[in-house]
Amino acid sequence: MKVISVNVGKVGTIQRKLYREKTGIFKIPAEGAVQINKLGLVGDVILSEKHHGGPDQAVYIYGDTDYDWWRNELGFELAPGIFGENLTISGLESAAFAIGDILHVGEVTLQVTAPRFPCKTFSARMEDPQFIKKFRAAERPGLYCRVLKEGKVQAGASVRVEKYEEGSVSILNCYRDHYAPDLQASTIRKFLAAPIAIRMRAEKETQLEKALGNN
Repeated sequence: MKVISVNVGKVGTIQRKLYREKTGIFKIPAEGAVQINKLGLVGDVILSEKHHGGPDQAVYIYGDTDYDWWRNELGFELAPGIFGENLTISGLESAAFAIGDILHVGEVTLQVTAPRFPCKTFSARMEDPQFIKKFRAAERPGLYCRVLKEGKVQAGASVRVEKYEEGSVSILNCYRDHYAPDLQASTIRKFLAAPIAIRMRAEKETQLEKALGNN
């Protein structure tokens, strides 16, 4: 696998029903190498910090295998960065990954922490009010990652995957559970035992409290 494109967010605007809103979802392919620190790509704009960014969702990855599926599904070309990803990687299919998997990308080491869940901003970016439903049904969510080793990355950099072996949870199971949560304590504990993102961990801890309270 190789990096096809390194994409950095710039401030853009999207049209809501009654107003226009600033967003950092518009990612533009960078020329040359880009520094990746613990909080993500240097220069990358993140405006909705409640839902995006942070040390456990510092880098968002989307694969060209998933892009090919969408090109066939939608019937038109899609340029790297259109899904709001920071790194577009050849031969990568996000549903095949698990929480905790490690990607060695050039100088940088990343660890998978969560799938991406579509929002209204994403639908507005795609200019399709039904795109949240389409993205959910496709089950090709992409990968949020934390940065284990900082460094520079540029297009053409090699990518090597190291599987996480300690009782991990698949990205697909995380994605499905978000929409139809299994509130059994044993299932929730399995999620909490994996190196999931902070936001997901808080959600699962709340679910566990409810599950134990109902017993």
